[in-house]
Formats: sequence, structure tokens, C-alpha cells
Amino acid sequence: MMQNVHLAPETDEDDLYSGYNDYNPTYDTEELENDTAFQQAVRTSHGRRPPSKTSLASSMGGRPVTGVIQDGVTRPMTAVRAAGFTKAALRGSAFDPLGQSRGPAPPLEAKNEDSPEEKIRQLEKKVNELVEESCIANSCGDLKLALEKAKDAGRKERVLVRQREQVTSPENINLDLTYSVLFNLASQYSANEMYAEALNTYQVIVKNKMFTNAGRLKVNMGNIYLKQRNYSKAIKFYRMALDQIPSVHKEMRIKIMQNIGVTFIKTGQYSDAINSFEHIMSTAPNLKAGFNLILSYFAVGDREKMKKAFQKLIAVPLEIDEDDKYISPSDDPHTNLVIEAIKNDHLRQMERERKAMAEKYIMTAAKLIAPVIETSFAVGYDWCVEVVKASQYIELANDLEINKAITYLRQKDFNQAVETLKMFEKKDSRVKSAAATNLSFLYYLENEFAQASSYADLAVSSDRYNPSALTNKGNTVFANGDYEKAAEFYKEALRNDSSCTEALYNIGLTYKKLNRLDEALDCFLKLHAILRNSAQVLYQIANVYLM
Repeated sequence: MMQNVHLAPETDEDDLYSGYNDYNPTYDTEELENDTAFQQAVRTSHGRRPPSKTSLASSMGGRPVTGVIQDGVTRPMTAVRAAGFTKAALRGSAFDPLGQSRGPAPPLEAKNEDSPEEKIRQLEKKVNELVEESCIANSCGDLKLALEKAKDAGRKERVLVRQREQVTSPENINLDLTYSVLFNLASQYSANEMYAEALNTYQVIVKNKMFTNAGRLKVNMGNIYLKQRNYSKAIKFYRMALDQIPSVHKEMRIKIMQNIGVTFIKTGQYSDAINSFEHIMSTAPNLKAGFNLILSYFAVGDREKMKKAFQKLIAVPLEIDEDDKYISPSDDPHTNLVIEAIKNDHLRQMERERKAMAEKYIMTAAKLIAPVIETSFAVGYDWCVEVVKASQYIELANDLEINKAITYLRQKDFNQAVETLKMFEKKDSRVKSAAATNLSFLYYLENEFAQASSYADLAVSSDRYNPSALTNKGNTVFANGDYEKAAEFYKEALRNDSSCTEALYNIGLTYKKLNRLDEALDCFLKLHAILRNSAQVLYQIANVYLM
């Protein structure tokens, strides 16, 4: 033993790292091959020493040695099974509670596309797609394709019903799908003016008691009878629909009553029409009902009721925002961007259309009743103007005054027309421009070109984008023989309004005077495309070909 002990000499006191290369020979792995005990241990199973003896099982069955099971399955250490332990786990297997060693799960059972249920689902999907395609084709204006798609959906839906009856009970039929298919088919028949087929299809829906609220479709049937001018049946179906719609649906009932009133007007039953429209105006007033009420009273010649109906029409709320909303109150760039974005959005366009429709109804009604509600049309116009001035349509008062002047012109009372129009010389620019345009035209007709030119200048200066004013100015220059300058005014009028047929016709005449025949012919041919039956245009085309 002393041979393996390293004694530090006195001279090595300061060597701190001495002795680190020495080790115990027990850990020398190179000598394991010659170690008899180690080699014996390696030859036994899993490094265990072989058992010394095997105990014999008794008649009651012997208890195996702890930790050893005869079938090779690991035995739990306690009576309570631990989490993740499985009875079939092999000896030496790793702890795997999630079963990740088993690999991926087996694939799901493949869908059987030949099963009746799957065929029904696919057919139902196809029917829905056809109905949708039919509606899209109708919205795009392709009515024939829409009808074909609707018919195809109807055929496939009947096949679907038969297949479903074979698989399930009749109570499981998809009534919503059947209703939508039939309703779409009837709508497409009506759109294609196949009214008999549409009525038959609607009858199928209405008579089926399983369809809830199908009675409302009698309104559609009434509309078809109205188009066929079968007014008595139209009224009958409108009233049947009205009886089946509960009072809580006020808007729907109002629309049906409006249809009934219009049908009464077409049949000349003005008293019944008045009752319908009076009820609407007292319940939920609207512009169309108010205008139709005025027409009905005009037909029966009741002056006082005409006045009251006109006042009711004026009082109908527009329910639109004021124009001031679209004017920026500050220099905030974010606010300006928002206002710029909503200046011409869809809502703003709808507001403009509603306002234009209201102005059209009011102007038409005023022109209709003004000559009959008083002793003369002038007094009648004055009454309408006063009523309009006291309403939300105050800007229409000036338009009514101009219409009054035009009525004087129709009666060939030029002096009264001129006096009426001259009242607008100190009004706002839009009205001033309109009045000056009419005055210019009047003086031009009377060959007073100096006055015509003066009022044309006033009209143009008041509204540079007024095509009629520019055309009148061109006419006065044309009368003085300055054709090149006249052509410039006509061109500017066309730039402001490409549909100004007067300017297009006059520029054609100007080119004829300038002997620019190809350009003149081009103008008249463009005009002929717009006014197909104008004798003047046809004459000018023929005259240019002769030149």
C-alpha cells in the first residue's frame, strides 16, 4: 500500500497542483475485462444475479416475488393504480400518460357520398344556389336567365321533396326552401310579364295553409291585376291582403291603402280614392299620397279641399338634413375631410332625390290648381306663392313666380310676363339668372336685340354655368352676324350641359353660315340621334347634303 502513496518532498511545499494525476485503481476501466465478478454480473439478465431457488406454488396459489410478474407485466408498487399506469404496459416501457408513443390517431370514417342523407344535402345546396343565381340575374337585368334559373330550382326542389319523403317523415320537409323557390319563380314570371303563370304560382303559395303569412302575397297578385287593368280584382286582392295584415304593421298597411287609392283613381271612383288618401294623410302623411289627394279633389272640382290638400302636401316633413351640415365651420383638416367625404355619398344623393321629388310634386300641384282655385290664375298663383313662402320650401316661391310669367307668355300677354320677370332683377343670383334668361328670350322674339343682349349678359353674369343664358347670348351675337363668337357661346353651353339640344342645333346653323358643312352635318346627326322625329333636324340634314 505504501507504494501507491505519494509523499510530497519538503522541496514541493509550494506545488498546489501535485497529486491530481493519481487515482484509485478500483475505477480503472481498462482492467474490467480481467474482473471475474464484473463479467459474471454482465452475463445475467439486466445485471441481476440469478435467483438462488424457485418457490413451489401451493394449492391456493403462490404470491409472486415482489416486483416480478410471471407474464412479464410490471406490477404496481401499491394497491392504488397510479396515473398513467396501464395493465398491458410492457416491462421497461416509459411513462406515457398521453399515449404519444402510439402515433397518430386512425383516420376518421370516410363520408359516404352515396348515402341518401348526403344526396339530399347536396341537392338542397344546389337548389339554394339556383335561387340565389336567379335573383342576381334579375338584379343585373337578365330577366330570361333569371326565369330559367328559377324554373330549374323549382324542378330540383320537387325532386328533393320526393327524396326526402322516402327517407324521412313528411314533417321534416323544408317548408322555407319550398316557399322561397315558389316565391322567386312567381316573381320572375311577373318580371317577364308572364302574368298568368305568376298568378298560378302565387295561388299555390296562398292556398297552402302550411305557409305562414302567405296571405300578404295577395298584394303581389293585386299588383299583377292592376298591370292587366283588371281594376276590380286588383282592389279585391288589395283589400284581402289588408284584412290579413295586423295593425301593428302600419307602413305595410299604408302602402296597400295607397295602391287601393290609385286603383280607385284609375276607375274614376274619386270619392273612394279621397277616403283612402285622407286616411293616409291623417295617419302617416307622405308626398305621393298628398299629391294624389290633390288630383282627386281637382277631378271632383272641390276648390276649398284642393287648397287644404295643398297645405297638407306642403306640411309633409322631408326628414333630411339641412345644407348647412355640409359646410365646414372651422379650418380643422380632419373635419373638412369628413365633410368632403359625405358631401356626395349615397345618403346625400338620396336626400337630394327626395327633395327634388318633393319640389316636383309641389310645383306640379301648384301649376295644376292655381288657375282654378281663384277667380283668375294670377290670384291663384299668388295664393300658392304665399303658402309656399310660409313653409320649408320657401325657395320654391320664386320658381312659382317665374311659372306665373311663363303662363302669361302662353296666354300671349307679353307685357305682364315682362313685368313679372323684372321683379327678379334684385333677387339672388339663381333666380335672377332664370328671370333674365326668360326676358332675354322675350326681347329676342320681339327683335329687340339690344335689350335681349343686355338681359343675356345679366343672366350669364348671374350664373356663368346657365346653358340657356349662354345660348341666348349666342343668339344675340348670331343676329349681329358674328358667327365665330356665337359658336364659342354655344360650345360653352354644351360644355356646361351636353344635353342642351338648342345649343347643338344653333351651332349647326352657325357652321352652315361659316360654310363648314362637315362640322354642321356632324352636329345635326348627333342631334338626330337624340331627337329621332324632329322635322327641323331632318330638314337641316337634307339641306346640308344638298349644299
